[in-house]
Amino acid sequence: MFKPLLKASRIAMVSGAALVGALSLTPAPLKAQVTAFKQAVAEAASRDEALSAFYRENGFAPVWTVDTEAGIDRRSALLRALRDADQHGLPVKRYQFEALLEQLGEADTPRELGLAEVAMSKAFIIYARDVQSGMFKPTSLDDGIKRDAPVRDPRENLESFLNSDPARFMHSLPPTTSQYLALMKEKKRLETVIAQGGWGPTVKGNKIEPGDRGNAVISLRNRLIALGYLDRSPSAVYDTDMQKAVQAFQIDNGLEPDGVAGAGTIKELNRTPQDRLKSIMVAMERERWLNKDRGDRHVLVNLTDFTARIVDHGTVTFETRSVVGKNQSDRRSPEFSDVMEHMVINPTWNVPRSIATKEYLPMLKRNPNAVSYLKLVNGRGQVVNRGAVDFSQFSARNFPFDIKQPPGSRNALGLVKFMFPNKHNIYLHDTPAKNLFAREVRAYSHGCIRLHQPFDFAYTILAKQVEDPKEFFQSRLKTGRETKVDLEQDIPVHIIYRTAFSDGKGHMNYRRDVYGRDAKIWQAMVNEGVALDAVQG
Repeated sequence: MFKPLLKASRIAMVSGAALVGALSLTPAPLKAQVTAFKQAVAEAASRDEALSAFYRENGFAPVWTVDTEAGIDRRSALLRALRDADQHGLPVKRYQFEALLEQLGEADTPRELGLAEVAMSKAFIIYARDVQSGMFKPTSLDDGIKRDAPVRDPRENLESFLNSDPARFMHSLPPTTSQYLALMKEKKRLETVIAQGGWGPTVKGNKIEPGDRGNAVISLRNRLIALGYLDRSPSAVYDTDMQKAVQAFQIDNGLEPDGVAGAGTIKELNRTPQDRLKSIMVAMERERWLNKDRGDRHVLVNLTDFTARIVDHGTVTFETRSVVGKNQSDRRSPEFSDVMEHMVINPTWNVPRSIATKEYLPMLKRNPNAVSYLKLVNGRGQVVNRGAVDFSQFSARNFPFDIKQPPGSRNALGLVKFMFPNKHNIYLHDTPAKNLFAREVRAYSHGCIRLHQPFDFAYTILAKQVEDPKEFFQSRLKTGRETKVDLEQDIPVHIIYRTAFSDGKGHMNYRRDVYGRDAKIWQAMVNEGVALDAVQG
């Protein structure tokens, strides 16, 4: 524990209401000291509305600069947290740790103590916000991040801190999820790897297959050993053990597990521990943006992993491949959270206006009978005879029709969609384009999330409210009619973007930064002073 930083003679060893009550009983010199302290606190806190209100209601009593056991414990807890902020991927210098220590150590007058008091509270507020809900406003970093971090009220944090065990409170601030704890553990491991020189030489060659031998195989063998996928071996042949090790690596990195070290696999094998550490630290910041109750049952879509999962009480109960938005400015899937309210069996596709005018209108201008499976509907809801329309007179601005695709096996939404109404017009749905699910990188949609096994997904969702979910679903599907099925209990949906995450078995998984969003977040972190400490010169 930190030793007391203030001498008892610097300020009365009382706090809170006791300090206020003692004013009328103290001799003039002490009263003047207390008044000078309070004036300094009021002045220093005046530009921060929450802090100013906190000290007014607290009678300008000291929280940190009082040499009681409580004051010492508070200082100790905060200063330890600030000193160790880098454990959470946060920059220590952001909280002025060294300057704060110096200011506390040199505070000899009531005024200086008052200024140090408020400086401690400001450091607490900034750190508590950062470690609870992230350093950044997520929406400011990329226009595809539509998430609002759960920022706590700073005044409430201060008040809760005063009424809690200081060390325990500081430990409660960061996320307590298994993901966050796994990320912290991996961060520490990678920093050790970097300090010890990394993973050694990179893998040579463009493609290494089972049965191959030679220097390229040796470099692959050594890399797999360094990464922990292969036991030490003198073998210079791409044997069965090496093939299994490559497959395990491919699974952990979202690659097709064919056991062949092709160009894509070799590129990922050659990632440095510094590259992986950046992904970990960005993932920690992202986890802080979701530091809230996600729902006992929720849907989790990881855009970089191309998967959709149903999670019940922390356990994945269903998982399927997904197709996400294409890596184009107007098609990338956004990140946000909402609530699933219903599903639609045999859905009609109401073509978004952007698609109608950018893709279909040019086709209709060339040939009015193009995309004949789509219906044109006017403002009165009537189907329009295409032959009577001169499409050349229309542009994206004045196109007067809605375009719809009736239910059916060719429908772009497939045979079911899962709705969580949102302003981004994003939802989960089936698709007739099943071939895309066999691909390693599955970024092809206009932004919505396509599911590989939508029926099984529906059965799992419905199992909570009907006895025979499959029969219930199929009976409505067979009618061919659009049918809305309300969920008896809404299900939170979280669309996230994680290039580093722990799976259910405790393995750390890495994915590619398909939209380049993590690179933007990392640069913002660097701008705030975050660094890979283990490799700083």
